[in-house]
Amino acid sequence: MGPVTILLVSPAEEDHLLLSHVFSHSNWRFDAARTCAEALEVLGRSAIAVVISAAELPDGTWKDLLEKAGGAAAPPRLIVASRLADDRLWAEVLDRGGYDVLSMPFQPPEVIRVVSLAWRQWQDESARR
Repeated sequence: MGPVTILLVSPAEEDHLLLSHVFSHSNWRFDAARTCAEALEVLGRSAIAVVISAAELPDGTWKDLLEKAGGAAAPPRLIVASRLADDRLWAEVLDRGGYDVLSMPFQPPEVIRVVSLAWRQWQDESARR
């Protein structure tokens, strides 16, 4: 398998700047989108292993993105990023088939840990197909 491929979906420029910096120190490939529509376009043309999505997007929510991306041959692991990350959101994300929740503002070591685990799960599942 190739390098970890991550897509950040967030309307906030500071999120894109921080995560592009975090991933620039690795061989991981980082793509960015600001809306659900942009994210689906990227997902349609590239094999993305992990999606980090803001809870609220200009044209929908993480739930919309999860539902639409779930039909892919190797659906990405969806991580929801929220300033209001709590047990209720975490339970809802897992219940709907998402992977995990990241608290915002992003803490680089936690982002790397969660993305690494999500990628490993995606890779294992892809190998079984």
